[in-house]
Amino acid sequence: MVTHPDPADLYPDVAARGSLAAALRALADESGFSLSVTSSSTDPLRHSSAESGLPYRKALVISAWAVERRWSIRGEEPFEGSPLVQGETDDLAQVARAAQAWQAGAALSDIREAAPFVRLTGRFDVPEPDPVRLTESEWQRMRTEAGEQDWPTYHALVEAAYAEPALRALYPFTSHWALRFSTTTRPRLTIIGPCLLAGRVGQAYKVSKGFAGAGLLAEVTTAQEAVAAAVRHLPAGPGPVTFGAFNNGSRSGSGT
Repeated sequence: MVTHPDPADLYPDVAARGSLAAALRALADESGFSLSVTSSSTDPLRHSSAESGLPYRKALVISAWAVERRWSIRGEEPFEGSPLVQGETDDLAQVARAAQAWQAGAALSDIREAAPFVRLTGRFDVPEPDPVRLTESEWQRMRTEAGEQDWPTYHALVEAAYAEPALRALYPFTSHWALRFSTTTRPRLTIIGPCLLAGRVGQAYKVSKGFAGAGLLAEVTTAQEAVAAAVRHLPAGPGPVTFGAFNNGSRSGSGT
């Protein structure tokens, strides 16, 4: 059985204040700004949240790690529950600055400037549940993520797919790094078309009917060829992307 340190031992300064929220407010006061944060009712030493000043952002979730002294943040948009900002740090004062900027409704880039540990996912604010804008936001998230990976063939595949209008009009998602597409946004995906998989350098790109190469349709050497093969196997006239609302709790597909 895995045991973790007592939070009071790992975070004695937080324990002395009585809660993570109280510790954050104290740090904000020391730095000359105000901060309104809420404690978790079940684990006040390790969890807190800061509401956003914008209706199209959920509360910033602040969590302390269980095995070492470190904090994580996650700030989501409300329509899909996808993160706009994330980050981890061992500097609680930086967490307080990120929370204050989130609460003030600062631009995402300004939150990153206020607290450099913050990582922007690439998604952008979408004030209304607009599926076209949510699709574009997800593409930007995927392009950002692909550019951060040490996997140039995968990056090339994502960029080639984004450059193709027929694919760019669809909602992108990945499953174990296989690029797939949907005619609806999260939270309920409706899978359409083939699956694209980038090999490592020197390996082929695969286009298949099913996940991870099942029902192979094409095996090619460039990202552009893979995208062209995918377009040839798209159903005709899929129509514009719509919002993927749940229907009686069922789900057509999922992605990571």
